[in-house]
Amino acid sequence: MESIKRLTPFIAVAAQLQPGDMGMLAAAGFRSVINNRPDGEGEGQPSSAEMAAAAKDSGLDYHYLPVVSGQISDEDVSAFTTLLGQIRGPLLAFCRTGTRSTSLWALSEAHHLDPQALLSTAGAQGYDLSGLTPRLQQRWQQATVTQAQTGGTPTQRYDVVVVGGGAAGCAVTASLLKRNAELRIAVIEPSEQHYYQPGWTLVGAGIFDRARTERPMARCIPHGAHWIRAAVAGFEPDQQRVVLEDGNRVNYRALIVCPGLSLHWDGIDGLRETLGKNGVTSNYQFELAPYTWQLVQNLRKGRALFTQPPMPIKCAGAPQKALYLSCDWWLRQGVLPQIDVEFCSAGAVLFGVPTFVPPLMQYIERYSAQLNFNTNLIAVDGPARRAWFKQTDARGESKTIEETFDLLHAVPPQRPPEFIRQSPLAGADGWVEADHETLRHPRFGNVFSLGDVCAAPNAKTAAAVRKQAPVVAENVLSVLGGKGPQAIYDGYGSCPLTVERGKVVLAEFGYGGKLLPTFPLDPAVPRRLAWDLKVRMMPSIYFDLMLRGREWLAEPRHLPHPPLAVEAPAACDFGKEQK
Repeated sequence: MESIKRLTPFIAVAAQLQPGDMGMLAAAGFRSVINNRPDGEGEGQPSSAEMAAAAKDSGLDYHYLPVVSGQISDEDVSAFTTLLGQIRGPLLAFCRTGTRSTSLWALSEAHHLDPQALLSTAGAQGYDLSGLTPRLQQRWQQATVTQAQTGGTPTQRYDVVVVGGGAAGCAVTASLLKRNAELRIAVIEPSEQHYYQPGWTLVGAGIFDRARTERPMARCIPHGAHWIRAAVAGFEPDQQRVVLEDGNRVNYRALIVCPGLSLHWDGIDGLRETLGKNGVTSNYQFELAPYTWQLVQNLRKGRALFTQPPMPIKCAGAPQKALYLSCDWWLRQGVLPQIDVEFCSAGAVLFGVPTFVPPLMQYIERYSAQLNFNTNLIAVDGPARRAWFKQTDARGESKTIEETFDLLHAVPPQRPPEFIRQSPLAGADGWVEADHETLRHPRFGNVFSLGDVCAAPNAKTAAAVRKQAPVVAENVLSVLGGKGPQAIYDGYGSCPLTVERGKVVLAEFGYGGKLLPTFPLDPAVPRRLAWDLKVRMMPSIYFDLMLRGREWLAEPRHLPHPPLAVEAPAACDFGKEQK
């Protein structure tokens, strides 16, 4: 087989293929093949029927779109464009030399890509399309006129588009720019403020000031990236575009999706209406964490309920951290014996990694807290100080129970944002599909995800992002270079469980609950060292290291054998003004 030449991470071209090449294409990650060569054009040329049968045997989709050499019509271009919008990728198109397929690609993209960018990309792969310059310019000018008539704006184009400016978005952008400062990267994020969310539990315990967890987004977007202050409405991965709420499109060569998840406050009847009053609070919201501390200080007797919804949620230890730090305060104030404390969790265990359950249970007993497993908060009446839970027994039978409270720390159910759930990037459960090791999308080879919205079964924590960011950065650069992903993520996550003031159980683990401690110490022992790391060092590590591409103890592991490589795509010169 002649060498494969990638025009984009989604589309490659090649000279005449043989039926025996189909297996290697499938092994290289291709999913579709387009044959642009008419049957009978040359001696010894395999028929389309033979190629179709071989493609089917290798699990590839096959499409026959014959185009006469030197006679590419506008109808041919339209048919090719339509086909690109319908078939699965990555795809490979072929003809006698690859020139026809490359020409069809260039003409189909000329409505939104500058002709010089197209000519440069084709030329870098050995295809001189200068003869198409008038047609490319004509299609480009027509698109510009149409945009002007309809009030639209030219499509923005970048090497990498990052959706989300939170911990994951800023960290992976910094990691990319650390490796290649010439990349044209856009970060799409509508928020003006950036938050260090792991600090909110400490705000709710009177240990942190809320202002310490907030910075302007402009200070957090890595230098060298372009910040697009807009919300995303959808994705067009077959055309390599992100759709903004105002209808404009942003083109990419590679896409990284990490917008975080949504707190579904309305998933609990009556909760939204009573938040921040009537003794109802949540450390999961920036504005409410100080109210938590106010309630904890003022409660001298009564009933305190702490809840945890069904998984997955961000920082699965945060619901019980609120309990531990509140109880520690009440114990130190001498009022804990007058307070009935209950932890109502929709889960069946206190913590998902068995190693850490015994030390946590010691604190549950120390604080005389009652554990109610398989008990999910479903409704709240704040003024009446009543809450209702759905409780399920071992036989799967459920009943509704009613509880009174003086303090209710409620954690809402959590889910992907709607624009993710409704997108072609999402799986059946709404999360962005991703290979658990490479974090690459299984259906769109130039799309990656990390952070809370990623479907990988890791703990959704900032510590996980710290390890994911360099993995995604290396794999994006590898794909842009025409190779397969090589860096792998082991599922690392960390949950510093603040069991009392001055002591933390530093739970570090990966996929399957495998222990992955950073330090050569028993991880199940509460330690002052871990407290100092959590309280004194982590905010600086977060803002000044992780968001700046300084990958402290985050070197990714790599596949033992690099995947099959193909010739790299040229970097389309999308214009320096966008950087």
